[in-house]
Amino acid sequence: MDKLMDNPWFLKILALLLAVLLYSSIPHTGKKLSDVNVPGEQTTETIKDMPVKVYYDTENLVVSGIPNTVDITIKGPMTHVQSAKALKNFEVFVDLTDAKIGKQKVKLKVKDLSDKLKATLKPDSVEVTIQEKITKEFKVEAEINSSQIEDGYSAGQPVVEPNKVKITGAKDVIDRISYVKATLEEKGKLKETITKEARIQVLDKELNKLDVVVEPGTVKVTIPIKSNTKTVPINVVKKGTAPDGVTIESIEIDQKEATVTGNEDVLKNTESVRVEVDISKISENTTLTLPVIISNGITKVTPQTVKATVVVKKQEEKTVSGIPVEIRGLADTYKAEINDPTSHTINLVVDGPSGSVTGLNPEDFTVFIDLSGLTEGNHDVKIQVEGPKDVNWKPDKSTAKITITNNA
Repeated sequence: MDKLMDNPWFLKILALLLAVLLYSSIPHTGKKLSDVNVPGEQTTETIKDMPVKVYYDTENLVVSGIPNTVDITIKGPMTHVQSAKALKNFEVFVDLTDAKIGKQKVKLKVKDLSDKLKATLKPDSVEVTIQEKITKEFKVEAEINSSQIEDGYSAGQPVVEPNKVKITGAKDVIDRISYVKATLEEKGKLKETITKEARIQVLDKELNKLDVVVEPGTVKVTIPIKSNTKTVPINVVKKGTAPDGVTIESIEIDQKEATVTGNEDVLKNTESVRVEVDISKISENTTLTLPVIISNGITKVTPQTVKATVVVKKQEEKTVSGIPVEIRGLADTYKAEINDPTSHTINLVVDGPSGSVTGLNPEDFTVFIDLSGLTEGNHDVKIQVEGPKDVNWKPDKSTAKITITNNA
């Protein structure tokens, strides 16, 4: 080894090998020396929607006109700019601690930003209004949309708890308050009493929402809901004309009353509902299922249908002949002679229920002419008929020709 170390060529070869090993141990990115970032290189970035803080007497004053956010452009060394953009560890603010009540223009400022960076704000100044903060108590009115109420139901007077709230804001805004409403937000239709939390809305006379603080922000609203119902009779209405030879003796329905639902005003004017029976199609005893007919504005009826039992009497026609014509009302001083009909009798065509018509004979009828008040001469007198009440008749002659003479 001593001989090798003394040999100059050995040392030269060893040095070359070490140089090659050292070179190969360094990573190569392919970049030139000119591609490496040079410390201190300048850049510019814009940070959008940077929050703005306001410093003022929040207990006694109200400030308006300050934007919620601004855009800020920062310029400086790249590392500082990137750090500020990522961390946002600085603040944009307006200092109104010494400001007076009224309108004024103020500049927006930046603090806690690195002194190596330059900031530009947009906007860099704003016009603000500083007003006295006041608190006033207002009564709350509950508001509910009528479209939220199920058909056939109505809402009573809402109950609000608490019924008053304290509203804090700028004096001119408080003076503009016209409505303080508790709005109940309910998606479904209401058909029973409901109690829910409702948010408070503060509005001016044009129904614009006002920027104020409400305490409490919500109230409990109870809305009583009642069903609009009424019990009314069911009337039977006949339609058409019964066929020849058929008499409708009776129509009975299995339910006499119905319960109707609808708007209160409609119910006030609803006294009954009806079922309609078309008697032109009835020739014998029958039972029908009929719909209950309601008027406009009624949304529901119970029952919806009823059963109607129809009892009929079949008609029979018969001619009763030879019924004598009696004379009534003639004064004792006169006598009368019936010239027509010459037989002094008439015939009746009788129709009615078969049970009543079959056994009829002339003795069941009284036919007469009333001569009360008549004097001598020839007269045409109306022929009158009396008979059973459950049948109809028609005489073959309606008048009689008579002659009245003096009895002397």
